[in-house]
Amino acid sequence: MPSKNPVRTLYISDQKYEENLSEKMRAKIDDPVYRKLYTRLMQIIEPVFANITHCKGMDHFTLRGEEKVNIQWNLNCIVHNIGKCIKSLSEKYASKVGIKGKDKKKKAA
Repeated sequence: MPSKNPVRTLYISDQKYEENLSEKMRAKIDDPVYRKLYTRLMQIIEPVFANITHCKGMDHFTLRGEEKVNIQWNLNCIVHNIGKCIKSLSEKYASKVGIKGKDKKKKAA
């Protein structure tokens, strides 16, 4: 069995791209049209990642390999979407039976 080297080697490329991508993105965000789109994107996308990582506790993948990680990610997305459907349906049908918002538990018991 080969002995493990206690020193890790990390290679960092000086520059992968000829252009500075951070500056390019900064210039895009400074454009008023793109800023509006970017703001909308953050409102749509970020809550999904926050819900999956923080609320559902998926802060790392438990499987190895791209195919298995993709399956695990898709399953987490399915769980997120099912939760959205359940919330939407419960709000829709709660109003029909006279239950409002978070009072459902109190009135159902």
